[in-house]
Amino acid sequence: MRLDKFLWFARLTKTRALAQAVAAGGHMRIDGRVVDRAHINVAPGNVLSFPLHDRVRVIRIEALPVRRGSAPEARACYSDLSPAS
Repeated sequence: MRLDKFLWFARLTKTRALAQAVAAGGHMRIDGRVVDRAHINVAPGNVLSFPLHDRVRVIRIEALPVRRGSAPEARACYSDLSPAS
């Protein structure tokens, strides 16, 4: 699944355009590698780290969502590993 689509389906961003901007901003990492494109594929087990809403988010993808569902459904697709702030 495309990175921008995952961010939007998992409700980490409000719009897909914002998800594309976050991915293309050059501040996102997948498993420690810097990513600067929205179309890179992600899979379960990948760890994403990126700045969002004035904090650094670190998440592990647990499952790929098939649609943009409810918030509880979206939260089941990833584990939040972010440091406590």
